[in-house]
Parts: sequence; C-alpha cells; structure tokens
Amino acid sequence: MKSSGIGGQAVIEGIMMKNGTKYSVAVRKENKEIALKTDEFLGVCYDNKLTKMPFVRGIFSFIDSLLLGSKCLNFSASFFEEEEEQKESKLEKALRGILGDKLEKVLITCSTVFAVIMAIGIFMLLPAIISNFLKGFISSVFLLSLVEGIIRIGIFVGYVVLISLMDEIKRVFMYHGAEHKCINCIENGLELTVKNVMKSSKQHKRCGTSFMLIVMVISILFFMVIRVDTLWLRLLSRVLLIPVIAGVSYEFLRLAGNSNSKLVDILSRPGMWLQNLTTKEPTEDMVEVAICAVEEVFDWKSYVKENFNKKVKEGAN
Repeated sequence: MKSSGIGGQAVIEGIMMKNGTKYSVAVRKENKEIALKTDEFLGVCYDNKLTKMPFVRGIFSFIDSLLLGSKCLNFSASFFEEEEEQKESKLEKALRGILGDKLEKVLITCSTVFAVIMAIGIFMLLPAIISNFLKGFISSVFLLSLVEGIIRIGIFVGYVVLISLMDEIKRVFMYHGAEHKCINCIENGLELTVKNVMKSSKQHKRCGTSFMLIVMVISILFFMVIRVDTLWLRLLSRVLLIPVIAGVSYEFLRLAGNSNSKLVDILSRPGMWLQNLTTKEPTEDMVEVAICAVEEVFDWKSYVKENFNKKVKEGAN
C-alpha cells in the first residue's frame, strides 16, 4: 500500500487535512453547516534542503505540525466563542496596536513554545527526577534507564486517559477517528463515501499518537547507552537529545507508513493499540466533515486510479 501523503488533525468539532503545502479546515458549526477554510502553510524552513535531510526533517516537521495545529484549533474555536468572549481585552487591544496583523501569529508561536516547554518538563524531565530517587534501590544504570522509560510511558498514558474523560476531548477523539478512517478508506482503494469511511479502520501507522510512543521507546534505548551520574547533567542530556530522538522516531514512522513489512507491522502495533485511547468511532455527520476537508486538498479519485489501476469501488476495507 502506497501512502497517500496526506495527514491531518482533529480540531474542535472539525478536521484539518494537509497535503503538501496546502491545508484545509472543516468545522461543523452550531447551525449544522460546515465551515471550510483552505490556505497554504509553508512551514518554518520552507524550501530549505537542510531541513529536508533524513533524521533532521523530523524535528522541523514536528514544529510545523504544532504551529499549524495551533492555528487550526484557534480557527475552529472561533465558531464557538460567546459574543462577550470575542470582545478584545485592553491587553489584546494594546498588543494589536503594537503588532497589528502579526498578533495572531505571535500568539500562536508563544502558545506553541509554552506547550513544548510543558511537554518537555512533564514527559522528559519529570520521569528523570522521579527515577533519581530510586538510585539508592537500583544500582544498574540500564535498569534505572528502563524504569525511567516505564515511568515516562506511564505518565503519558495516564495523561491521555485523564483527558479522554472530558466530554469535549471525547468528541475531538471521535473526529480523530474520522480523520484516520478517511485516509484508510482512500489508501485501501475505496470510494470516499460516508458508508465506506465508516467501515474503515480508525487506526493508522502515521498517527501522532504512535509518534509519541515511538519517541518514548527510542528514548529508553538512547538513555541506556548515554550514562550520566549527576542529576542536572542527566536532565540536560534529556533536553539536548530530544531533536535526535525525534528525528529517529520520525524516520521510523515514515517507514511504517510506506511499508508492508511484517517486522515493521509488528513494531508498529503498540502505537496502534495506544490509538484506541486517542481515537473513537465517529458519527456519520463527523465523517461528512472529514470528507469535506479531504476533498479540498486531495484528488483521491486520481490516487485510487493510479495506485490501484482501477475505477473507484464501494465496499469495506
């Protein structure tokens, strides 16, 4: 199965789909109409050969996904804000007076940076601090690194489980399922209809959930090899190695999305299992939103004809 190359993200009551530099956001408004936005996103280092090199492109792709994701989330949220909430505060007016049209971009960048710092603190540094208290009980560096990795995965899974209990997040996870189902429908050579999408799988190898799990597993391997005794050096190494770990993880995820290898399939399964927490079965009206987003940026009929050498067909994958 050849990857379609398209990817996406669930937003508030909607879906973002991206193909190359073009992206679309489809949102189901309160009046049940679907709002569509199509635009181009070039990324932080567009057309730079260095940022497209293997094991380097992963970190830049991750940054781009965070920036675009924040932008699309803000767009979807704008349809559900109360009128009084839409009125700018004095601070917002002052910032707009200084930054003008760049205000939204600056706010998105700042929120993305803050989210990354929080994620590094919770998922990378906190497990190292917790495991440091166990040094008196565990003498083996390899075992201590393994314990740290298990703590890291436990914190991540616990975090996902907790947020999945929120009704708003449950709906986001349902749209996440709709996004995966659309891509799987196309990549299995089926006509992009609500019926076919509903019958498709809600798990996909190129999911961000799988990427996060791969990052944590690969980090265990790295930290088993890199031995640092003092806590502050250990914490520094966790931060400095993030780009390297992200780069390696991205290449594996890229390989998984384009490979039919049995070995790659087996290695991808833990990430696919974890997706059961971050994807839920969508309703038909959610699938309609996802289809709208896909068709704005991707010619799925040409893809099916080229890769399956036949006309689009109906049926389950």
